[in-house]
Amino acid sequence: MEHKAAENRQEARQGAAQGKAGASPAAKSGRGARKGRRRKSWRARHPWLWRLALALAAVIAAVLGSLVLFRFVNPPVTSVMIMEKASGETLKRRWVPIEKMSPHLRLAVIASEDGNFCTHQGVDWGAVREVIESAKNLEPARGASTIPMQVGKNLYLWEFRSYLRKALEVPLAYAIVSLWPKKRVLEVYLNIAQFGPGLFGVEAASRHYFRKPASALTQREAVLLVTTLPKPLVRNPARPSRTHKLVANAVQRRLPYIAKRADCILNP
Repeated sequence: MEHKAAENRQEARQGAAQGKAGASPAAKSGRGARKGRRRKSWRARHPWLWRLALALAAVIAAVLGSLVLFRFVNPPVTSVMIMEKASGETLKRRWVPIEKMSPHLRLAVIASEDGNFCTHQGVDWGAVREVIESAKNLEPARGASTIPMQVGKNLYLWEFRSYLRKALEVPLAYAIVSLWPKKRVLEVYLNIAQFGPGLFGVEAASRHYFRKPASALTQREAVLLVTTLPKPLVRNPARPSRTHKLVANAVQRRLPYIAKRADCILNP
C-alpha cells in the first residue's frame, strides 16, 4: 500500500509538471496580448499627448531639415521679418556674401555681439555664468546671447524676451553650429539681422545709412552699424546719440584684442 501510494504521488507530480509545461506557451501568449492591450489603451487614454508628441517630432524634423537646407541656400524669410511685415512695415533687404562684406564689419560684429564666437560651440556658458552672477533680477539678459543663438531666434522664434525663448535658443544654437561652419553662421546673421524698421541685413543697412555698399564701410562706420543691433528701432548709426557713441567707442577699443582670436571669420 505504501509503495502504491508513493507511485501515485510521483505520477501526480509528473502530471502537474507536464500541465505547467503545456500551459506555459499559452500563458506567455496571454501576457503578450495583455501588454499589447495596455500599450493600445495608453494611446486611447491620452490621445492629445500622443498627438502632441507627433507634432513636436514633426516640428523638430522640419527645423533640422531647414537648417540643413540653409547651409547651402539663403533663407528667403525669417520669423522676425514676417512679424515686421505683419505690422505694416515695408521690408528692405539685399543679400550679400561674406566675401563682399568689409573685414571691419566682420570683426566689429564679433567684438560687439559675441567675443568668443570662434571658440564656443553655440553657447558661451562663461558669459552665461557672468550674467547670472551679476544680474539683479530674474529677467533674461541679452549679454548671454551668442551669434548662433540670435540666428536661431531670428529664423524661428520671436522678438520679445521670455524664459521659453531663451530655452529654445540653446538647442537651436547647438544645432546651427553642428550643421554650419562659423563663416556661414556669421554670413547668415549679418544678412538677416534687423538694423531699423523694416531694414534687414548689412548691405541694405549700409546703403540706407551711409550710401555705400557693405564692402566699402570704414572701421568707424562698421562699429556704428553693428552697435545698432541691440536697439535697431532706436539707434541710428548715421546720427548716433551720445550713448550710442560711447558704446561704439568701447567696441572700437576692443577690436585689436578680438582680432587675435577671430581667425574663423577674418579670412573667408
